[in-house]
Amino acid sequence: MINLKFFIWALIAGSFIPLVGILNGRAGKALGDPIYACILVFGVGMILAIGVAFMAGRGMPAAGSYEQLQPIEYLAGFVVAFYVLSATVLAGKIGVANFILMAVTGQIISSLVIDQFGFFGAPIRPINFLQFTGASVLLIGLIITQVANGK
Repeated sequence: MINLKFFIWALIAGSFIPLVGILNGRAGKALGDPIYACILVFGVGMILAIGVAFMAGRGMPAAGSYEQLQPIEYLAGFVVAFYVLSATVLAGKIGVANFILMAVTGQIISSLVIDQFGFFGAPIRPINFLQFTGASVLLIGLIITQVANGK
């Protein structure tokens, strides 16, 4: 059983996601380009991550340890950068709620597929009927919200 504090942590982390689009959009306007907002975000994030690593007594990994990484493992950086840039640009164009709704729908569907087939080395966790039903309800909710918005 997963500890409740991890669920709460994830809930809090997720609640900050809508701020990415809003705050980056503001930073992009102030800096003149959404790409600059992403550079700012990743710069601040890198400083924070390094600070936390040192405060936790972990320091930095040896330079040689990066040679152990396979090229696909760098994909995570691309995915995060794509998400942040997308949130920065799209939240102002389609609305924060629409962006988050679409992003979460994509996350749920792709995570179920990853679990089902064990892609990228994830443990295989076959999709059950309740998960399929939940994802279907989410898709129906997505359609309803878009119809309600006149889209």
